[in-house]
Amino acid sequence: MTAMAHEPLTQEEVLLEGFLALDTPEGFRAELIEGEIVVTPPPDGDHEDCISQIVKQVIRRSRTDMDFSGNRGLKLQSGGGCPEDHVIPDGTFAPAELRLYRGADPWMPCDGVAMVLEVTPTRPNTDRQAKRRCYARGGIPLYLLIDREASSITLFSDPEKDDYPEHCTRPLGKPLALPEPFAFELDTGDFL
Repeated sequence: MTAMAHEPLTQEEVLLEGFLALDTPEGFRAELIEGEIVVTPPPDGDHEDCISQIVKQVIRRSRTDMDFSGNRGLKLQSGGGCPEDHVIPDGTFAPAELRLYRGADPWMPCDGVAMVLEVTPTRPNTDRQAKRRCYARGGIPLYLLIDREASSITLFSDPEKDDYPEHCTRPLGKPLALPEPFAFELDTGDFL
């Protein structure tokens, strides 16, 4: 009996297999974004403090009871010719009633996610551009970007194809209105 020949793997399949097999050092994040493997070093304390300030406000002030995760990766539709994007947002918010963060798979679909949060690291263009396109392609309604280099906060909304045509940018220190299901003004004074 002869063994059946297997179809050779495509370049996209090889890239995805290689990415999923990565063993990054503790604290580092590996993501597959628009066909490129991006490895990010552990965040600094100011980065984490900013996330903490946002989470506290969202949990206390949102009109809808929200769950938060800073550890679950998202599988998102990719741009043409690339394997699925595998992105780890700094934060993901979803209505608590959906219980989206259950399950053993570290990569979850984005269905039901209300908002993703990114605080720019040392390589801000990934958050400003590539991740914005990923989240829009995934249909995530809101993308909140704290740009530490620009001292600003931007809320992207109403995703269409691979971008968010609607956005509101405020300097850090000024409040930013979050729409439903959050429905409150985010105080950014502590982000300075």
